Amino acid sequence: MTMLDNAVTATETITVEKQTRRRRGVRVHFTQFKWLYLLLIPGIIYFLLFRYWPMYGAIIAFKDYVPFLGIADSPWVGVQHFEDFFSSPDFPRLLGNTLILALLSLVIAFPLTIVVALLLNEMRLMILKRTVQTLIYIPHFLSWTVVASLTYLLFALDIGPLYQLFNGILGTEANMLADPAWFRPIIVLQDIWKNTGWGTIIFLAALATVDQEQYEAAIIDGAGRFQRVWHITLPSIMPTIVVMLVLQMGQILNTGFEQIYLMTNSLNRSVADVFDTYVYFMGITQGSYSYSTAVGLFKAVVGVVLIFGANWLAKRLNQTGIF
Repeated sequence: MTMLDNAVTATETITVEKQTRRRRGVRVHFTQFKWLYLLLIPGIIYFLLFRYWPMYGAIIAFKDYVPFLGIADSPWVGVQHFEDFFSSPDFPRLLGNTLILALLSLVIAFPLTIVVALLLNEMRLMILKRTVQTLIYIPHFLSWTVVASLTYLLFALDIGPLYQLFNGILGTEANMLADPAWFRPIIVLQDIWKNTGWGTIIFLAALATVDQEQYEAAIIDGAGRFQRVWHITLPSIMPTIVVMLVLQMGQILNTGFEQIYLMTNSLNRSVADVFDTYVYFMGITQGSYSYSTAVGLFKAVVGVVLIFGANWLAKRLNQTGIF
């Protein structure tokens, strides 16, 4: 055998040994952690049955779905439903309403969650801190039906406390529950009241990992509380903020069906209609299953694109992405 043949044989032997070692390592790994992998099985089954299998139904967005014929036998129409939706006069209105509500939530509610977490982190009296945390967590466990009912009571004509307060200050007699100008502020206030406290949990967990020695060194150097927050706390939790922001971008078109639906009426519908409620009205009340599925599929695709785009931008800015 030549030296070249010997080298090839040695390389093949090494490759086979590596593959054998890798298989043995995988086998040992699964044997060692078999119970943990068994615990994964219920979760995997759940996602397969309730998350992935229903995706098959999205095919009706490209068909003229007839319930009596079923999904498989309904005739294909291609992208006709998407063309009808994009050319519809409802599309710009729905897109505008959805984006405005999403941007208001992103600009106001998301930063407020960070601010509340920072304020809680600065509390040194643990009893007071835990009491405040409990009080701001409670609204998260209320359903949107309860939140909407409280809103209707607070803004009710003539008898609502907030109705009397705002109209007394502004000197108007506006019906806030029906006035389109008040719809978005009310939705944002509901979102802040219900979700801000719960959203602080992740940021408080990130704040707990900040090195306390950095604070001590900053105090010795004469840094004030605001300077410590700006130069130590915020940079330390910035990876968490970026990850949460990327995930938030994926939900930018999900304005929340229950909240919007419960606060919508015939007088504020011009600013209240969003993609989620439109899918419900077109699909459930009017029976346009294929058309409403196309709208929902468009919304989902945009969400995926936004997640990948925001993650790419985070990586370009040398921040931590989600993948």
